[in-house]
Amino acid sequence: MLAVDNRLRERNAFRRAVRSGRRAGSPALVAHLVTGGVPGDEAAAHEPVRVGFVVSRAVGNAVVRNRVRRRLRHLVGPLLNSLPPGSELVIRALPASAAMDSAELGAELARCLERARRMDSPATARTGAAS
Repeated sequence: MLAVDNRLRERNAFRRAVRSGRRAGSPALVAHLVTGGVPGDEAAAHEPVRVGFVVSRAVGNAVVRNRVRRRLRHLVGPLLNSLPPGSELVIRALPASAAMDSAELGAELARCLERARRMDSPATARTGAAS
């Protein structure tokens, strides 16, 4: 279960993460990551990582959607420490996520999150700017 401080609830925060965040996808999930603040910023260093989930009707009926959301909430908890403080993460479940067990879903989540973090690293930003 995610702590209250780690939940992303505001519509504008979801919109900001989806529109301006780094996106990494897989057949089952899409992760949108906005890293927090400027390095060295004291205020951002104390902000918690916030996570939100989008599980649409395309995934399945209410029972299936809630099961997928619960699994994702459980799986993302241990990964929060790997994200910079003040980050916002939106995880969008695709229909393929309903057929996966927790181990497969966890592997997909870790892979998407790693790709999103790699895209957001300064080395990747410099390489992309040079092209």
